[in-house]
Amino acid sequence: MSYEEDDRVVLSDAHSDYDGQEGRVTQVMETMFGDATYTVSFEDGQETGIPEDDLQPADDEEE
Repeated sequence: MSYEEDDRVVLSDAHSDYDGQEGRVTQVMETMFGDATYTVSFEDGQETGIPEDDLQPADDEEE
């Protein structure tokens, strides 16, 4: 699944300080291999270069 700017996502990366947190996609970048990486902003910071496989859609019920 690909994401677009302003999509709400949950990060799944055990090596990240933001693992399990919900954030918002702020930038989508395409690599030279045609894959997308994402910049996601969280309440207390942001993470860049996140591969699509490390993201899941956030539950809409939490709004």
